[in-house]
Amino acid sequence: MTALNRLLFPILAMAGSVLAAAPAHADLRLCNNSSGRVSVAIAYTDGQTWVSEGWWNLKSTACETLLRGNLAAQFYYIYAMDERGGEWKGKAYMCTRDREFRIEGRENCLVRGFDRTGFFEVDTGKDAKNWTVQLTDSSQAPR
Repeated sequence: MTALNRLLFPILAMAGSVLAAAPAHADLRLCNNSSGRVSVAIAYTDGQTWVSEGWWNLKSTACETLLRGNLAAQFYYIYAMDERGGEWKGKAYMCTRDREFRIEGRENCLVRGFDRTGFFEVDTGKDAKNWTVQLTDSSQAPR
């Protein structure tokens, strides 16, 4: 073993053990399995306030991480629209706007200058640490 290898080996071994001890992270992901490009918004609660965020633009067959880390809630809300006017929507109303956004609160959207948009609910289960939402063509989307 050369002097340089003797010097580097303990450092590399220690770095490997630190990396191995790091917890694995989970995410909330969305995959676009529709035939066209979609724009996606998400809404969730942090336990105290509602937050809505958008837009992620995904081409057909692409996936994107919407939230990084272990899931903190059981329910998340998604709204998506495609280039042809198709929508994936629901009855949980949140605030959005046409350009990139991060909005706190879901009440008085119009009064605050935002749009009021219906999101569909995603139930990830009580103990899920990660989840992937699969969008299919809007003719099969939640209504």
